[in-house]
Amino acid sequence: MELILLQKVTNLGNLGDKVTVKPGYGRNFLVPQGKAVPATAANLAEFETRRAEYEAKAQALLGEAEQRKASLGEEASVTIYANASTEGKLYGSVGPREIAEALTKRGTEVGKSEVVMGEGAIRQVGEYNVMLHLHADVEVPVKVIVEAEPA
Repeated sequence: MELILLQKVTNLGNLGDKVTVKPGYGRNFLVPQGKAVPATAANLAEFETRRAEYEAKAQALLGEAEQRKASLGEEASVTIYANASTEGKLYGSVGPREIAEALTKRGTEVGKSEVVMGEGAIRQVGEYNVMLHLHADVEVPVKVIVEAEPA
């Protein structure tokens, strides 16, 4: 399936690139999310007429992501209190939703889909490094400190 990208997609291409992807990826993710359109002659012509608009939108998204990165600071960290046993094992886990909520309470709007946890959910008390993927070009490391709730 050939598509025209309407924004930068990590590991795929930049704005305006004509790419070939598997039909399911294009039909179920790229097109519904507004990241791409089918590469037909009509869509190519419309893309070229609206190219400046798409580039301005891409720059605005990048600028907003950079601003959010700056608001998090150089050494971003967040402390999350969870119910834990005396050995430090959590009853449940800390996942992207809890991290996103803690960062939002701290003052920076973060969605749970922007939190990338390479090793899965956190199930022990301690310090962990998590990446925030704010934009295709903007990633921020965040230190997550999980502590037991005070009794």
